[in-house]
Amino acid sequence: MKPILDACCGAKMFYFNKNNPNVLFMDKRQVDTFLCDGRKFEIKPDVIGDFTNMAFTDESFNLVVFDPPHLHKVGDNSWLAIKYGKLSENWCAELKRGFDECWRVLKKGGTLLFKWNETDIPVKEIINLFSEEPLLYNKRDKTHWIVYFKEQD
Repeated sequence: MKPILDACCGAKMFYFNKNNPNVLFMDKRQVDTFLCDGRKFEIKPDVIGDFTNMAFTDESFNLVVFDPPHLHKVGDNSWLAIKYGKLSENWCAELKRGFDECWRVLKKGGTLLFKWNETDIPVKEIINLFSEEPLLYNKRDKTHWIVYFKEQD
């Protein structure tokens, strides 16, 4: 098993190496299309799966990256929805379940890296959904990188 899980990798846009051998890339979508500006756009995960119900055993990964869709007020077929995904109508439960699943598959002594853009929903609302307290996060911009650490007993 690879030591890192990206639970909703999308197009792997923030990766230096989009084929990093240490990362298991998962997403519920597989996309091969062109964006409105003509650029080729692909979502090609290693594993097709839903971050709210993962098929991994407990404590499988040292690092879990959780960058779920953050848009709620966007058309289903818009280029933004294609590129970034779209939250369901029941987004609170969806994100809470996703965080809980990421926490479940994270090893003790492991790190969960959560990325959120608050275009539609403020980050404070999202943090309050989760059962764990962040270790660190930035407050300077609309995109937040939040770090959680799972203590060893």
